[in-house]
Amino acid sequence: MTRVAVIPARYASTRLPGKPLARDTGKYLIQHVYESVARCRSIDRVVVATDDERIAEAVRSFDGEAIMTRADHPSGTGRVAEVAGSLGLADADIVINVQGDEPEINAAVLDRLIEALGAGGEGCSIATIAARFADDGPRVGAGSPLDPNRVKVVVDDRGRALYFSRSLIPYSRETSGKVDRPSRWLLHLGAYAFRAGALRTLVAPAGSSAGSAGALERAESLEQLRWLASGFGIAVALVEHRFVGIDTPQDYAAFVERVGRMSGVECEAG
Repeated sequence: MTRVAVIPARYASTRLPGKPLARDTGKYLIQHVYESVARCRSIDRVVVATDDERIAEAVRSFDGEAIMTRADHPSGTGRVAEVAGSLGLADADIVINVQGDEPEINAAVLDRLIEALGAGGEGCSIATIAARFADDGPRVGAGSPLDPNRVKVVVDDRGRALYFSRSLIPYSRETSGKVDRPSRWLLHLGAYAFRAGALRTLVAPAGSSAGSAGALERAESLEQLRWLASGFGIAVALVEHRFVGIDTPQDYAAFVERVGRMSGVECEAG
């Protein structure tokens, strides 16, 4: 069985244009992501999927592999599926989708993601990951469970997703919807593992149930709700390591600062 990680990366970004090529740490942001994924020994091959030659050139500059894709994909999932199709993967092979703005994902998390796909059982051809919000984190505002930019997930007793939402789910009647202890809630972390055959179905032409955005997806702007509505089971691996994508200049500045601190520690240790 082949396991391929595909990292979709595009130049355009509403809040941080040219994000994959940001280089304040001395490395491209896309290089940080690529190297983090490549450390996972469960993965056989790592590919960046992009429609921008500048990104492809940057990837090649650090000896990474980049494959050019069409520019008209409505989401990163379509870009990942195009690359997976070009590689001629069998239905049972595994395709891992790691976003190009998640430089702090680690190998242990990716191992758990791949394991969850196998543990999900029959009818479960997609897996994703989640972590509990930190109790020492914010209870209101940005970064808290109340933040609509932090997607929440609820799971059943088998560890499969019941629903994803930007709202506070489950709603705590006990606290009247207030966050008393953030770890009550699960933060969805945006990486996925797919069986290649399922991935092909998910990007079916518009008009099919898996290819058309339904009411739930339109309401929340979360494509995984279309997959659930179409009957796909999604296994959810719970992990300790919380990582957040780089969406804004402030996110990137904080990441650069963390890299600088880590580099200082490594230098002192040496």
